[in-house]
Amino acid sequence: MKKQKKVLVLTILSIVFTGISLFAQTPICVTGKVLDYNANLPVKQVTITISQQSRSVSTDELGFFQFCVQLGWTVVFSKPGYQSEIITVNQNYLEILLKPESMIPSHDLTKATSSTEGVYSVNEEIRSVRGNQSDGQVVIIDGVRIQGNTKHSSDIVHTFRSPYDNANNESYGHIVENEFQKVKDEALSTFSLDVDAASYSNMRRMLNQGQLPPTNAIRTEELINYFHYDYAEPSGTDPVLINTEIATCQWNKEHYLVKIGVKAKNIPVQQLPPSNFVFLIDVSGSMYGPTRLELVKSSLKLLTNNLRKEDRVAIVVYAGAAGEVLASTLGNDKQKIMEAVNNLTAGGSTAGGAGIELAYKIAQKNFINEGNNRVILCTDGDFNVGVSSEKGLETLIEEKRETGIFLTVLGYGMGNYKDNNMQTLAQKGNGNHAYIDNLQEANKVLVKEFCSTMYAVAKDVKIQIEFNPAHIAQYRLIGYETRLLNKEDFNDDTKDAGELGAGHTVTALYELIPVGVKSRFNTVDPLKYQDEKMEDNPVNNSFSDELLTVKLRYKEINSDKSQKIEQIVRRKQLSKTVSPDFNFIQSVALFGQLLHRSDFVQGTSFDDVITLARQGLGNDEQGYRREFVRLAETAKGVRN
Repeated sequence: MKKQKKVLVLTILSIVFTGISLFAQTPICVTGKVLDYNANLPVKQVTITISQQSRSVSTDELGFFQFCVQLGWTVVFSKPGYQSEIITVNQNYLEILLKPESMIPSHDLTKATSSTEGVYSVNEEIRSVRGNQSDGQVVIIDGVRIQGNTKHSSDIVHTFRSPYDNANNESYGHIVENEFQKVKDEALSTFSLDVDAASYSNMRRMLNQGQLPPTNAIRTEELINYFHYDYAEPSGTDPVLINTEIATCQWNKEHYLVKIGVKAKNIPVQQLPPSNFVFLIDVSGSMYGPTRLELVKSSLKLLTNNLRKEDRVAIVVYAGAAGEVLASTLGNDKQKIMEAVNNLTAGGSTAGGAGIELAYKIAQKNFINEGNNRVILCTDGDFNVGVSSEKGLETLIEEKRETGIFLTVLGYGMGNYKDNNMQTLAQKGNGNHAYIDNLQEANKVLVKEFCSTMYAVAKDVKIQIEFNPAHIAQYRLIGYETRLLNKEDFNDDTKDAGELGAGHTVTALYELIPVGVKSRFNTVDPLKYQDEKMEDNPVNNSFSDELLTVKLRYKEINSDKSQKIEQIVRRKQLSKTVSPDFNFIQSVALFGQLLHRSDFVQGTSFDDVITLARQGLGNDEQGYRREFVRLAETAKGVRN
């Protein structure tokens, strides 16, 4: 009996010690921020040393950090001028208060700016502002709120916001959702094809941080076009092919939903013409940190691995000024290119306009006739020196569009991300735009989708739809609000439009209200001087089976004259059986509209998104569609 008890005790002790051992070996990713003990303000460039691994990371310019360790490990927070703090990790969020080595008088209160100025004293400037203020008046200087005629540092309240807060210093253009249009009033719908997908990865970043994105961060067409679909390949002389599918709209069963997909021809990497790349890299202070410049460097190394000996790369950087840090170099000299990338550091203000000017100048100097000439801009979009306004950037990039040099805009960072500037550059130049939130996304954009990201097969691609009033009463284009064109622009070859990369698929959706279906949208009084019944009497009965006609114009890369192709969508194409792609596209479109708080999907929920997406998983080799389902589940949890 005693022997059995002894064995039992030993067994229990073994389990306890095993549990302790497993606890100590449990991996954990820790996030948090470092604040000044006196000022309660963020401290940047604090070195965080992980004792067990002899490695370190640093806080970003907003005092935030992230690292992965084992539970129970110790980390040291240190910075010149402050006392070090030693912490044993036992949770996944830490807020560290660093004490200055000597007490700092309250009137010399220090603070960190949100971007480039580092740490400085709020002293004479604040005192002079207070002297000119009446009691109670509030003025904000660089994120510090100052109460009028106060005398103590406790009266200063820092309005610092976490980069994980969607109400922070990020900027997005205002999006007004497309309304339903009456066919008898406007039978034509025209827009520029958009291959960008930046909105999707940006949305994913926010959801993974536990919050819904702001509505203006959602461009539904970019969510849809993040994914590739099984469209038929072009087989003729045209580098693009139109694919269509039509069925019942799942969020309004009385309506139709028509999918217009365009597939660009594939070109094997070894058959691509030689490339002349200029890496244009923002190394200003706002790019400091692991999700900014360090991620840029890792991304460009991935791209460098794809270069061939016939390709060339130059590197231009900009902060307070712009400069060339690597002259145009053969693509097979990878070591030289990577060394130049590795040597990049962040600091200073942001002269983005000067950087763009220099990058295009160098690209023009090394221009390859019949080749692929492209500037690859890596930035958070926070331009604050020289040309910096959206209008100024638009004018600048429109001039560069005429050079025959294409533009790829890669967005990085959080908390200070200027999406509106990125969109201006990508849409007004011969450009595309992606947001890189992690190294996996960099690999997707720059390696797996290298051809479609870096090599265009058609430019100025426009679509125009003509709807048959005999069958369609109203229509609504879902997304593409920033890409709408006038109907006259379709046949005007001087009007700029989007570009399609090799192998790219791009999709547009229209919600259609059939004739005879009562609509609660776009209702107006009957017209007195026009025949309201005209849609019931088609002018030409030979078109009686046609619902709509899709027209597409494109230019070959080295041509200024457009070509036109057409495809008709007929009533007989309406089907109760749809492809997995169609179900998945509907789910993403519904998701985007729910995030945008659209009036057109009332009565639906994220559960509907998840159900449709699971019906459309199809051949999901890379797991992107399953990741989307998880994001929809996350959005449902956050919304609740």
